[in-house]
Amino acid sequence: MKDWTCALALDANRRVVDGDARELADAIRRGADLRILTEFRHNEHIDVTSDSDELVREVAEFAVTYLIDRRWTAGIMSLRQPVQLPTGLGPRPSMSYFLYNENGEQAIARLHIDGSPVAGDPGLSVEAAPEGMVKYHAHDFWDRDTNAPSHNFVYDFDLYRYYVCDRWEEVLAHYPDGSVSSGSVGALGDAFARGCSVKTAVTGLCADLSEGYQAPEHELFTLTGSGYHYTESNVFVAGSHPVVRVRPGIPMRYGSHGWDSGWLVLRSDGAVVYRRCDPYKLTWEDRRYRCAMRWFVSGS
Repeated sequence: MKDWTCALALDANRRVVDGDARELADAIRRGADLRILTEFRHNEHIDVTSDSDELVREVAEFAVTYLIDRRWTAGIMSLRQPVQLPTGLGPRPSMSYFLYNENGEQAIARLHIDGSPVAGDPGLSVEAAPEGMVKYHAHDFWDRDTNAPSHNFVYDFDLYRYYVCDRWEEVLAHYPDGSVSSGSVGALGDAFARGCSVKTAVTGLCADLSEGYQAPEHELFTLTGSGYHYTESNVFVAGSHPVVRVRPGIPMRYGSHGWDSGWLVLRSDGAVVYRRCDPYKLTWEDRRYRCAMRWFVSGS
Protein backbone atom coordinates (compact mmCIF):
# COMPACT_ATOMS: atom_id res chain seq x y z
CA MET A 1 0.00 0.00 0.00
CA LYS A 2 2.79 2.44 0.81
CA ASP A 3 4.02 2.23 -2.80
CA TRP A 4 0.96 4.14 -4.08
CA THR A 5 0.80 7.89 -3.49
CA CYS A 6 -1.59 10.57 -4.71
CA ALA A 7 0.31 12.87 -7.07
CA LEU A 8 -2.71 14.96 -8.08
CA ALA A 9 -6.30 15.39 -6.88
CA LEU A 10 -9.13 17.33 -8.55
CA ASP A 11 -12.57 18.28 -7.23
CA ALA A 12 -15.88 17.95 -9.10
CA ASN A 13 -15.08 21.15 -11.01
CA ARG A 14 -11.69 19.66 -11.98
CA ARG A 15 -9.81 22.17 -9.87
CA VAL A 16 -6.57 21.05 -8.22
CA VAL A 17 -7.12 20.41 -4.50
CA ASP A 18 -3.99 18.40 -3.73
CA GLY A 19 -0.69 17.63 -5.39
CA ASP A 20 0.42 19.15 -8.66
CA ALA A 21 0.29 18.28 -12.37
CA ARG A 22 4.06 18.70 -12.52
CA GLU A 23 4.45 16.11 -9.76
CA LEU A 24 2.30 13.70 -11.76
CA ALA A 25 4.27 14.33 -14.97
CA ASP A 26 7.58 13.86 -13.17
CA ALA A 27 6.43 10.50 -11.81
CA ILE A 28 5.21 9.31 -15.22
CA ARG A 29 8.53 10.45 -16.73
CA ARG A 30 10.25 8.14 -14.22
CA GLY A 31 8.10 5.25 -15.44
CA ALA A 32 5.55 5.27 -12.61
CA ASP A 33 2.42 3.13 -12.84
CA LEU A 34 -0.89 5.05 -12.88
CA ARG A 35 -4.27 4.37 -11.31
CA ILE A 36 -7.09 6.89 -11.04
CA LEU A 37 -9.78 6.95 -8.35
CA THR A 38 -13.15 8.55 -9.13
CA GLU A 39 -16.39 8.72 -7.14
CA PHE A 40 -19.99 8.93 -8.41
CA ARG A 41 -23.59 8.17 -7.43
CA HIS A 42 -25.14 5.07 -8.97
CA ASN A 43 -28.29 6.85 -10.18
CA GLU A 44 -26.33 9.75 -11.62
CA HIS A 45 -23.81 7.76 -13.65
CA ILE A 46 -24.93 4.15 -14.10
CA ASP A 47 -28.75 4.07 -14.13
CA VAL A 48 -30.51 7.43 -13.95
CA THR A 49 -33.88 5.68 -13.44
CA SER A 50 -32.70 3.93 -10.26
CA ASP A 51 -33.70 4.96 -6.74
CA SER A 52 -30.22 4.11 -5.49
CA ASP A 53 -27.97 7.09 -4.81
CA GLU A 54 -25.27 4.84 -3.38
CA LEU A 55 -21.77 6.27 -3.61
CA VAL A 56 -19.55 4.19 -5.87
CA ARG A 57 -15.76 4.40 -5.89
CA GLU A 58 -13.91 3.27 -8.98
CA VAL A 59 -10.17 2.71 -9.21
CA ALA A 60 -8.94 1.88 -12.70
CA GLU A 61 -5.56 0.83 -14.02
CA PHE A 62 -4.19 2.93 -16.86
CA ALA A 63 -1.63 0.50 -18.24
CA VAL A 64 -0.62 2.71 -21.19
CA THR A 65 0.53 6.19 -20.23
CA TYR A 66 1.63 9.18 -22.26
CA LEU A 67 3.86 12.16 -21.59
CA ILE A 68 3.26 14.93 -24.13
CA ASP A 69 5.70 17.80 -24.62
CA ARG A 70 7.52 16.63 -21.48
CA ARG A 71 4.74 18.08 -19.31
CA TRP A 72 1.24 16.71 -20.04
CA THR A 73 0.02 13.36 -18.71
CA ALA A 74 -2.66 11.07 -20.08
CA GLY A 75 -3.48 7.43 -19.47
CA ILE A 76 -5.48 4.72 -21.24
CA MET A 77 -7.30 1.66 -19.90
CA SER A 78 -5.85 -0.75 -22.45
CA LEU A 79 -7.28 -4.04 -21.13
CA ARG A 80 -10.90 -3.17 -20.31
CA GLN A 81 -14.05 -4.88 -21.57
CA PRO A 82 -17.25 -2.85 -20.96
CA VAL A 83 -18.75 -3.43 -17.52
CA GLN A 84 -22.49 -3.30 -16.83
CA LEU A 85 -22.65 -2.41 -13.15
CA PRO A 86 -23.29 -4.04 -10.82
CA THR A 87 -24.05 -7.36 -12.47
CA GLY A 88 -21.68 -8.21 -15.32
CA LEU A 89 -20.32 -7.26 -18.70
CA GLY A 90 -21.70 -4.93 -21.35
CA PRO A 91 -23.98 -6.14 -24.17
CA ARG A 92 -21.31 -6.27 -26.91
CA PRO A 93 -17.81 -7.72 -26.63
CA SER A 94 -15.46 -4.85 -27.24
CA MET A 95 -12.38 -3.14 -25.93
CA SER A 96 -13.22 0.00 -23.94
CA TYR A 97 -10.21 2.25 -24.35
CA PHE A 98 -11.07 4.95 -21.82
CA LEU A 99 -8.62 7.85 -21.90
CA TYR A 100 -8.16 10.32 -19.02
CA ASN A 101 -6.15 13.52 -19.19
CA GLU A 102 -4.47 15.18 -16.23
CA ASN A 103 -7.15 17.91 -16.21
CA GLY A 104 -10.04 15.44 -15.92
CA GLU A 105 -11.04 15.51 -19.60
CA GLN A 106 -12.06 12.04 -20.71
CA ALA A 107 -12.62 10.06 -23.89
CA ILE A 108 -13.48 6.54 -24.99
CA ALA A 109 -12.81 4.52 -28.12
CA ARG A 110 -14.52 1.18 -28.53
CA LEU A 111 -13.08 -1.62 -30.63
CA HIS A 112 -15.98 -3.98 -31.33
CA ILE A 113 -14.71 -7.53 -31.63
CA ASP A 114 -17.94 -9.55 -31.94
CA GLY A 115 -17.96 -9.68 -35.74
CA SER A 116 -21.26 -7.81 -36.18
CA PRO A 117 -21.74 -6.16 -39.59
CA VAL A 118 -21.07 -2.44 -39.89
CA ALA A 119 -22.82 0.03 -42.15
CA GLY A 120 -21.20 3.41 -41.60
CA ASP A 121 -18.13 5.31 -42.70
CA PRO A 122 -15.66 7.13 -40.46
CA GLY A 123 -16.43 10.77 -39.72
CA LEU A 124 -18.02 13.22 -37.33
CA SER A 125 -21.26 11.78 -35.95
CA VAL A 126 -24.46 13.35 -34.70
CA GLU A 127 -25.42 11.71 -31.45
CA ALA A 128 -27.31 12.79 -28.35
CA ALA A 129 -25.80 12.75 -24.88
CA PRO A 130 -27.31 10.16 -22.52
CA GLU A 131 -30.74 11.35 -21.43
CA GLY A 132 -30.97 12.43 -17.79
CA MET A 133 -27.22 12.29 -17.15
CA VAL A 134 -26.75 15.92 -16.17
CA LYS A 135 -23.11 15.51 -15.14
CA TYR A 136 -22.12 14.27 -18.60
CA HIS A 137 -20.86 16.87 -21.08
CA ALA A 138 -20.12 15.66 -24.62
CA HIS A 139 -17.49 17.36 -26.78
CA ASP A 140 -17.93 15.36 -29.98
CA PHE A 141 -18.75 11.93 -31.41
CA TRP A 142 -16.91 10.03 -34.16
CA ASP A 143 -17.44 6.97 -36.35
CA ARG A 144 -20.72 5.92 -34.73
CA ASP A 145 -21.74 3.23 -37.24
CA THR A 146 -18.30 1.72 -37.66
CA ASN A 147 -16.38 -0.93 -35.77
CA ALA A 148 -14.56 1.80 -33.84
CA PRO A 149 -16.84 4.53 -32.44
CA SER A 150 -15.28 7.11 -30.14
CA HIS A 151 -16.16 10.31 -28.37
CA ASN A 152 -14.61 12.96 -26.14
CA PHE A 153 -16.40 14.22 -23.06
CA VAL A 154 -16.27 15.21 -19.42
CA TYR A 155 -18.22 13.44 -16.70
CA ASP A 156 -18.26 15.48 -13.50
CA PHE A 157 -17.07 12.89 -11.02
CA ASP A 158 -17.24 13.95 -7.38
CA LEU A 159 -13.45 13.76 -7.26
CA TYR A 160 -10.44 12.52 -9.19
CA ARG A 161 -7.27 11.18 -7.57
CA TYR A 162 -4.27 10.28 -9.70
CA TYR A 163 -2.24 7.64 -7.87
CA VAL A 164 1.26 6.64 -8.92
CA CYS A 165 3.51 3.76 -7.94
CA ASP A 166 6.96 5.25 -8.46
CA ARG A 167 9.02 2.08 -8.11
CA TRP A 168 10.85 1.96 -11.44
CA GLU A 169 14.55 2.51 -12.10
CA GLU A 170 15.76 3.68 -15.50
CA VAL A 171 18.69 1.48 -16.53
CA LEU A 172 19.07 2.24 -20.25
CA ALA A 173 18.34 5.08 -22.66
CA HIS A 174 19.30 5.07 -26.32
CA TYR A 175 18.79 6.96 -29.58
CA PRO A 176 16.89 5.58 -32.59
CA ASP A 177 20.10 4.07 -33.98
CA GLY A 178 20.69 2.23 -30.71
CA SER A 179 23.61 4.35 -29.53
CA VAL A 180 23.43 4.59 -25.75
CA SER A 181 22.84 7.94 -24.04
CA SER A 182 22.78 6.59 -20.48
CA GLY A 183 22.93 3.26 -18.67
CA SER A 184 23.73 0.03 -20.49
CA VAL A 185 22.14 -2.97 -22.16
CA GLY A 186 24.09 -5.12 -19.72
CA ALA A 187 22.42 -3.50 -16.72
CA LEU A 188 19.01 -4.12 -18.31
CA GLY A 189 19.90 -7.72 -19.09
CA ASP A 190 21.23 -8.37 -15.59
CA ALA A 191 18.10 -6.97 -13.91
CA PHE A 192 15.87 -8.93 -16.30
CA ALA A 193 17.79 -12.13 -15.48
CA ARG A 194 17.07 -11.53 -11.77
CA GLY A 195 13.34 -11.58 -12.50
CA CYS A 196 12.70 -7.83 -12.62
CA SER A 197 9.74 -6.43 -14.48
CA VAL A 198 10.59 -4.35 -17.54
CA LYS A 199 8.85 -1.23 -18.84
CA THR A 200 9.69 0.92 -21.85
CA ALA A 201 9.10 4.53 -22.88
CA VAL A 202 9.01 4.80 -26.68
CA THR A 203 9.56 8.24 -28.23
CA GLY A 204 7.65 9.44 -31.29
CA LEU A 205 5.73 6.24 -31.96
CA CYS A 206 2.45 8.06 -32.74
CA ALA A 207 3.78 10.76 -35.07
CA ASP A 208 2.28 9.10 -38.16
CA LEU A 209 -1.22 9.63 -36.73
CA SER A 210 -0.82 13.41 -36.91
CA GLU A 211 -2.16 13.86 -40.46
CA GLY A 212 -0.03 16.67 -41.82
CA TYR A 213 0.91 18.60 -38.72
CA GLN A 214 4.01 18.38 -36.59
CA ALA A 215 3.29 16.04 -33.72
CA PRO A 216 4.45 17.30 -30.33
CA GLU A 217 7.19 15.40 -28.58
CA HIS A 218 5.70 12.39 -26.88
CA GLU A 219 6.57 9.17 -25.07
CA LEU A 220 4.35 6.11 -24.83
CA PHE A 221 4.96 3.95 -21.73
CA THR A 222 4.09 0.26 -21.68
CA LEU A 223 4.93 -2.84 -19.71
CA THR A 224 6.59 -5.76 -21.45
CA GLY A 225 5.51 -9.34 -21.00
CA SER A 226 8.42 -11.29 -22.40
CA GLY A 227 12.09 -10.49 -22.87
CA TYR A 228 15.16 -11.95 -24.55
CA HIS A 229 18.75 -10.92 -23.92
CA TYR A 230 21.15 -11.98 -26.67
CA THR A 231 24.23 -12.20 -24.51
CA GLU A 232 26.93 -12.27 -27.20
CA SER A 233 25.59 -9.49 -29.46
CA ASN A 234 24.26 -7.72 -26.32
CA VAL A 235 20.86 -6.88 -27.77
CA PHE A 236 17.73 -6.90 -25.63
CA VAL A 237 14.37 -7.73 -27.23
CA ALA A 238 10.98 -7.38 -25.53
CA GLY A 239 7.36 -8.01 -26.43
CA SER A 240 4.94 -5.42 -25.06
CA HIS A 241 1.58 -5.68 -23.39
CA PRO A 242 -1.26 -4.39 -25.61
CA VAL A 243 -0.84 -0.73 -26.53
CA VAL A 244 -3.22 1.95 -27.79
CA ARG A 245 -1.74 4.66 -30.00
CA VAL A 246 -3.47 8.05 -30.06
CA ARG A 247 -2.75 11.17 -32.08
CA PRO A 248 -0.54 13.28 -29.77
CA GLY A 249 -2.02 16.51 -28.50
CA ILE A 250 -2.85 18.58 -25.42
CA PRO A 251 -5.32 17.41 -24.32
CA MET A 252 -5.28 13.92 -25.79
CA ARG A 253 -8.47 13.17 -27.73
CA TYR A 254 -9.89 10.52 -30.04
CA GLY A 255 -11.02 11.21 -33.61
CA SER A 256 -11.45 9.50 -36.97
CA HIS A 257 -8.25 7.70 -38.00
CA GLY A 258 -6.61 9.17 -34.92
CA TRP A 259 -6.00 5.98 -32.96
CA ASP A 260 -5.27 2.28 -33.29
CA SER A 261 -4.10 -0.61 -31.14
CA GLY A 262 -1.81 -3.62 -31.20
CA TRP A 263 1.42 -5.04 -29.84
CA LEU A 264 5.07 -4.02 -30.03
CA VAL A 265 8.36 -5.85 -30.33
CA LEU A 266 11.07 -3.51 -29.04
CA ARG A 267 14.83 -3.82 -29.41
CA SER A 268 17.64 -2.06 -27.62
CA ASP A 269 19.15 -1.12 -31.00
CA GLY A 270 16.15 1.17 -31.65
CA ALA A 271 14.16 -1.14 -33.93
CA VAL A 272 10.41 -1.37 -33.27
CA VAL A 273 7.86 -3.64 -34.94
CA TYR A 274 4.22 -2.68 -34.39
CA ARG A 275 1.58 -5.31 -35.13
CA ARG A 276 -1.25 -2.90 -35.83
CA CYS A 277 -4.95 -3.67 -35.83
CA ASP A 278 -6.92 -1.42 -38.18
CA PRO A 279 -9.86 -0.53 -35.89
CA TYR A 280 -12.32 -0.16 -38.78
CA LYS A 281 -11.50 -3.33 -40.73
CA LEU A 282 -10.04 -5.53 -37.97
CA THR A 283 -7.19 -6.35 -40.33
CA TRP A 284 -3.56 -6.59 -39.28
CA GLU A 285 -0.24 -5.35 -40.57
CA ASP A 286 3.31 -5.05 -39.22
CA ARG A 287 4.84 -1.58 -39.27
CA ARG A 288 8.50 -0.90 -38.61
CA TYR A 289 9.95 2.13 -36.84
CA ARG A 290 13.19 3.45 -35.41
CA CYS A 291 12.66 5.08 -32.02
CA ALA A 292 14.59 6.42 -29.09
CA MET A 293 13.66 4.45 -26.00
CA ARG A 294 14.13 4.39 -22.27
CA TRP A 295 14.05 1.12 -20.34
CA PHE A 296 12.99 0.71 -16.70
CA VAL A 297 13.16 -2.19 -14.28
CA SER A 298 11.30 -2.89 -11.06
CA GLY A 299 11.61 -5.52 -8.40
CA SER A 300 15.36 -5.55 -7.94
